Amino acid sequence: MSVTNHPINARWPAKDPQVLQLYSFPTPNGVKASIALEEMGIPYEAHLVTLADKDVKSPEFLSLNPNNKIPAIIDPNGPDGTQIELFESGAILIYLAEKSGKLLPSEPAARYQTIQWVMFQMGGVGPMFGQLGFFYKFAGSKMEDPTARNRYIDEAKRLLGVVEKQLEGRDWMMDDFTIADIALAPWLNALDFYGAKDVTGYNDLTNVPAYVDRFFARPAVDTAKNIPPRP
Repeated sequence: MSVTNHPINARWPAKDPQVLQLYSFPTPNGVKASIALEEMGIPYEAHLVTLADKDVKSPEFLSLNPNNKIPAIIDPNGPDGTQIELFESGAILIYLAEKSGKLLPSEPAARYQTIQWVMFQMGGVGPMFGQLGFFYKFAGSKMEDPTARNRYIDEAKRLLGVVEKQLEGRDWMMDDFTIADIALAPWLNALDFYGAKDVTGYNDLTNVPAYVDRFFARPAVDTAKNIPPRP
């Protein structure tokens, strides 16, 4: 099935079906894909998929990602020249790194250690910080029982401590900038959006704030942090 024949094309038509198609919104998960594409220099076309049910739960988007979450991609130039469709931001990062030969070490031990930190974000920082946002800033903050709120505050503190230690004496999570940083830094920055930097002790740390500033100072990151542009 080509890009132009894919059901998603009926709602988000490809202007150039020969390049990678990105369906996303600039959330911490969404910008992982756009940052990687910009850092790696892969030609792509971005389509804005809002978080509203009319978009992420539309039949067209569900035909690409049955889990109704951004980001998702269609690459017409996938493995062996065949088209590939992918969702899950961590899987997309690994795929793009292997496609481009960039931001994922070729040496086996360093490669798996990089993927280890991607999984740390996918399984820990992302879900726990997301729950923190729900219970600290959004609907869950109205609950009188503080048990859930305190649980996610404490877990966020613990995870920040892990990152702070890993960054001791280094600029990036590995020896060089990798997809592990693309996975992690946007989620660390989400604490600002949640208004939770003080409560999680973020501002008391040394390495993490400097790391996030360093990440967002990269030209490709600065370009990609609002791709696709918010309406």
